[in-house]
Amino acid sequence: MTRPATAMALGSSDTREGPRRHDAPDWARDGRDWPNRQASRFVTAGGLRWHVQVMGHGPVLLLLHGTAAATHSWRDLMPLLAEHATVVAPDLPGHGFTATPAPHRLSVSGMARAVADLTKALDIKPVAVVGHSAGAAILLRMALDGAIAPRVVIGLNAALMPLGEAHAAFFTHTARLLVGLPFVPRLFAWQASRQSVAERLLRDTGSTVDARGVELYARLFRHASHIGAALRMMANWDLQPLLRDLPGLAAPLVLLTGTNDRAIPPSQARRVQYLLPSTRLVALPGLGHLAHEERPAVVAEVILREAALQADDPHRPISP
Repeated sequence: MTRPATAMALGSSDTREGPRRHDAPDWARDGRDWPNRQASRFVTAGGLRWHVQVMGHGPVLLLLHGTAAATHSWRDLMPLLAEHATVVAPDLPGHGFTATPAPHRLSVSGMARAVADLTKALDIKPVAVVGHSAGAAILLRMALDGAIAPRVVIGLNAALMPLGEAHAAFFTHTARLLVGLPFVPRLFAWQASRQSVAERLLRDTGSTVDARGVELYARLFRHASHIGAALRMMANWDLQPLLRDLPGLAAPLVLLTGTNDRAIPPSQARRVQYLLPSTRLVALPGLGHLAHEERPAVVAEVILREAALQADDPHRPISP
């Protein structure tokens, strides 16, 4: 496969910062040394201005990060995958340097439609997709709705069960009340922006993130728009329709689970397998929720194997 339209389309987009908001990350300031900055582009799709990173050549591999993260989460994994594919990774709506949509669009289906608009604007058809945590739910919704037709969906510590399990409705209702108070996102941002608080939050996921990663998370956490988008996702995150529709998934589903994940218990993957028996489970021994940041080479090898992307010819299509 020749250099795809993806890279050319992204290459034609500008990298100027958008309208400034005092509570939103600023590309000139906060993105000055952003990981893989040379791969960054800004693209307009579905009424939003997106920050997208693209690198590599060959078949398209789409990466979606989880709640409260951004493209920095793929900082070390992305170059490894780009040796075998064209890797496309956006900041999700309201996260990082992507604009914030109306609150109701921060639901599973709303985010899925937004990312679908982005793939159309970029003129890409991913042959494999990888979603971390909540990113996996978005990709599954897209696949079930026919917005993408990948040959494999890979969930990395996928968040596919309702928050709080039996108490999901309570948590969702509480989150809606919280985000309705204008000072709450700023309060959360003020607390989480402290380096020590960010480090503790990340450690509580069962992962050990290096100092660079902690600083990047803390940099985003200080902005109320970023924290607010994460809170609004929680408030609008209804996974029941997704679980109901899951047996209709056409693509193979592979779930990678860190055995030390304290955010999403590995047992949840087995419950997903119960709903969709064809699901393949792959354990990542000793790794936590941010496994791809802890051991990017290990996770890259598993992804490339499961997506059949490792090949002598990087332009060879992925095998069925």
